[in-house]
Amino acid sequence: MDIAKLLNDKSLKPKQKTELLGLKLISKELSLQNLLAFAETAKGSAKATCVEALESATRQDTSIANEKCLAFVCNALTDNAPRVKWESAKVIGNIAGMFPGKLAPAVKNLLINTESDGTVVRWAAAFALGEILKLNTSLNKELLPTVEAICNRENNNGVKKKYLDALKKIKKSSTK
Repeated sequence: MDIAKLLNDKSLKPKQKTELLGLKLISKELSLQNLLAFAETAKGSAKATCVEALESATRQDTSIANEKCLAFVCNALTDNAPRVKWESAKVIGNIAGMFPGKLAPAVKNLLINTESDGTVVRWAAAFALGEILKLNTSLNKELLPTVEAICNRENNNGVKKKYLDALKKIKKSSTK
């Protein structure tokens, strides 16, 4: 599949392009390796569309992801484009359960994104950090108090709710 040709197709709306890429990933008509290779060199909206398609696909089928995918989205959390950051965080939230021992780099970059001016970037970071917390890995020893502090200073109720929901589930599971 020619990703560049699809992304440059003016007859398709942006959401259609994202959906098509996601479906092609799920059906294996497009390999994850090819999507990641394209996205690594893509800029701006092309990269963001690839990451959004990856998010859509991993939300439906986490088995699409591999360690290279995790490394790619961890790195993409540092991209300048907010859309790339938030879609990457959502991918991490979707696939965190597959890689419980390999999430430290993701946590580091997600914590940086909790300071973003962009509400959607902070919300996505909260989602991913919440999913990581729910895994109850060794990261929780340091991550739990850090997330509680972030939650206490967060002003946006939607972002704060993501943290509170995760913290509630962790406390509920620790009392069982």
